[in-house]
Amino acid sequence: MNVRNVNVVCTQSRLSWKLQLRRHSIKMESMRPAALVLSFCLAVTCLAQTPKPATIRGTLLQRPGKPPAIETADHHIVSLDGDEPTKGVLNDKRLAGFDLEAKGHFTAPDQFTVDPIHTKAMFVHKDGHVKVITYWCDVCSIRTYTPGPCWCCQKETLLDLRDPDEEQ
Repeated sequence: MNVRNVNVVCTQSRLSWKLQLRRHSIKMESMRPAALVLSFCLAVTCLAQTPKPATIRGTLLQRPGKPPAIETADHHIVSLDGDEPTKGVLNDKRLAGFDLEAKGHFTAPDQFTVDPIHTKAMFVHKDGHVKVITYWCDVCSIRTYTPGPCWCCQKETLLDLRDPDEEQ
């Protein structure tokens, strides 16, 4: 292969590379409006109004065949919902009739969703004091925030209402 042939091959490969680069640039330019629309949609979704945080307080009701509810001071009944561990607390028969306070948001005027259990969004008012709802295994000394058997010994945990200052 002589010098002239090498020059021609190099020139052709450079032209081919430039042509591919140009094609790529044109394709990217045609995708730019789509990327802008997608970015706008994502921004609108992120900025969409989240439910307004609220707190509800009243007597915890546990009615057969119905979801747990709170009867407020003005005698309105508001159904309660939440994640599975929260539902476990709301359905705990030992808490029926307690003065319950819950943080979350209204999904309808008569429906309230309690924040997830890890946010510690439920309290009871007892003897003029706010208490955190916890469950204690006196065999294993394990504290949980939802009722049920101890994950260690399988003994049923005890309801243990604690001062918020005692919580770590």
